Amino acid sequence: MGSHIIDSVFFTDQYSTAAMRQTFNDDNLLQKWLDVEAALARAEAKSGMIPQSAANEISIKAKAYLLNKEAIAQEMKVTSHPIVPVIRALEAICDEEAGQYIHWGATSQDITDTAVILQMKDAAELITTDLTELENVLLELAGTHRDTIMPGRTHGQHALPITFGYKLAIWADEIHRHLARLQDSRPRIFMGQFAGAVGTLASVPEHGLQIQQHLFNDLGLFPSVLPWHTARDGIVEFITVLAMISATLGKMAREVINLQRTEIAELEEPFVMGKVGSSTMPHKRNPMICEAVLGITRIIRQQPPIALEAMSHEHERDWAMIHMEWVFVPETCLLTSGALAQMLHVFKDLIVYPDRMRENVNMLHGLILSEAIMLALGLKIGRQHAHDVVYRASMRAHEKRISLKKALMDEPAVSQQLTEREIDDLLVPDAYTGLSGIYVDRVLNRK
Repeated sequence: MGSHIIDSVFFTDQYSTAAMRQTFNDDNLLQKWLDVEAALARAEAKSGMIPQSAANEISIKAKAYLLNKEAIAQEMKVTSHPIVPVIRALEAICDEEAGQYIHWGATSQDITDTAVILQMKDAAELITTDLTELENVLLELAGTHRDTIMPGRTHGQHALPITFGYKLAIWADEIHRHLARLQDSRPRIFMGQFAGAVGTLASVPEHGLQIQQHLFNDLGLFPSVLPWHTARDGIVEFITVLAMISATLGKMAREVINLQRTEIAELEEPFVMGKVGSSTMPHKRNPMICEAVLGITRIIRQQPPIALEAMSHEHERDWAMIHMEWVFVPETCLLTSGALAQMLHVFKDLIVYPDRMRENVNMLHGLILSEAIMLALGLKIGRQHAHDVVYRASMRAHEKRISLKKALMDEPAVSQQLTEREIDDLLVPDAYTGLSGIYVDRVLNRK
């Protein structure tokens, strides 16, 4: 029975994914601890610190399904310690003296830190896979709608015409940079930890660096120049990148919500018969998926300040800060996976209304092209003077609810400089989308 929305039977798939829950569930956490202990034994056997037979036995028995989780949990309550009960449980099932070589020279934080990094590494692979798929979906949509004209908006108002493909290409390009961040940051984030009680490896001074090398190679982790028991910037960087990803997802969700407004109606998140927008208003087709994503991503964006707070370690060990990480690392990964999965669904089956987009471009009867008129007129009478003239005509068009063309033709400064045919040509929206299509091509060609 779930006690948090992430593992609630009702909401779990809206706030996370099955694969990410598997990454952070108790069975996998226990297995990661055991994986580190087994890899440490193998590394120490290679370095001549412990017998190879002991390392072999530890590796064979370091399986979560062989241990009693309930008994370990009970002993954790008694010991107030997460790793000692695991060591004891593993020792108990190892043959002969092999159990005596478990955890040799390590401190518990070496195990918990490395296990968290292994979980984060797995989480990053899941996020990278889904983020790459979302980028590809957006690129395909951008190509399809390369020339689909729609209003560009600034300050919530119509500005100039753009294409829907251009909007999508911007999002795809941003996601492309997030993928680069995830890749580029790997050596700084996915570092193993084996440092001993205060980080000096005083327990194994002759073989410590060699053990580190074998251990990290075994686990597929990057080496660290120094121990990072109290240097948590790698974890903060990871959380920050996830928060940036979530900010992009939230922005996209908000845009769908806004463009699905009844008065705009240019986009709609996926709809199937049976999807209910309201328990009391049967007509409603609400953007419920995007609203959920917007809410989730707002929570994720609050995690970096908490992660930054957890950087403030005292002395050579500060377990209080580690307890914070055990909360915000899984939660951030789980929520990010949920938001990402939801947005993949939205954009795979996004409903686009090109005709409505064009209607909205024409809604202001030419005003959306006031800049085109101003610049053409400016070539003849000067830019600033032209701005004043077109401003006056535009305000009159607004207030009198007439077309910009009519308002312009009533201005002597315009009618004396531009013919009616020239004005008509300047008021063609498709001719004033600038480099929208070329920008789409640039993003598509890079991929």
